[in-house]
Amino acid sequence: MIEAGKGRNDGIMEKNKMRIAFIGGGAMGEAMVKCLLTEKVAAPQDMVVSDISPVRRELLSREYGVSTLADNRKAVANADLIVLAVKPQNLPQVMEEIKTPSPEQLVLSIVAGATLSSLCQGLNHSSVIRAMPNMPAQIGEGMTIWTTTAETEQKQKELAQAVLGALGKEIYVTDEKYLGMATALSGSGPAYVFLFIEALVDAGVHIGLPRDMAQELVIQTILGSTLTVEKTGKHPADLRNMVTSPGGTTTEALLQLEKGGLRSLLLEAVAAAYKKAERL
Repeated sequence: MIEAGKGRNDGIMEKNKMRIAFIGGGAMGEAMVKCLLTEKVAAPQDMVVSDISPVRRELLSREYGVSTLADNRKAVANADLIVLAVKPQNLPQVMEEIKTPSPEQLVLSIVAGATLSSLCQGLNHSSVIRAMPNMPAQIGEGMTIWTTTAETEQKQKELAQAVLGALGKEIYVTDEKYLGMATALSGSGPAYVFLFIEALVDAGVHIGLPRDMAQELVIQTILGSTLTVEKTGKHPADLRNMVTSPGGTTTEALLQLEKGGLRSLLLEAVAAAYKKAERL
């Protein structure tokens, strides 16, 4: 079962106000705090962030007005939702520190590779959500796929959906296997797109365009093309054919891309990322 949503919450948390504790105030933890405030899902006084770095604690407190602590156990004491946003290598220690949350507390993990079973076992807790957001969540345009344990209540799922929806679009799945696949496609995907943008800009410079002009041309072309797929609902192949005139410049360019094996390279790249995700 797959359910997708855009994730603009329209004040949903006014009726379901909750206290949120973030364990980890790095890039993704900060992105979540920022998006929750921007989308008015939570207020600064509703959130506390625990981080080992005094520099990060000071920055988060100054920029967003949230409470910050160095003690994970104290941070989660009164939380309704506990967000695990630490590096995978730090997760075992964190789980030991906050082990056995109260039954009504919900734990949401965005830690790469941490399965529901390992989280439940490490925390001695059954109400757990596992989510995989991607880097564009930092500007509220992310793609998050998530799933839950069977013990997670419907109300808790709705609260988690509101939180994850603040990051951009979200998809709920009932089978955890899709998270590893999403890690390879949408989790790592921004890096593939950034590389493509970089290569196209370099190609523009190679044929004589000023770099700033080439970059603007490429970025708007990719934005416009992506929105065209989304808004028209047409298959990408149909749209590609609309641009490709027989014997024209686009035909010649596409021939070179196909000769270079672009499709097979992308397939192999995503497959390799998926295999790596499964080994984590």
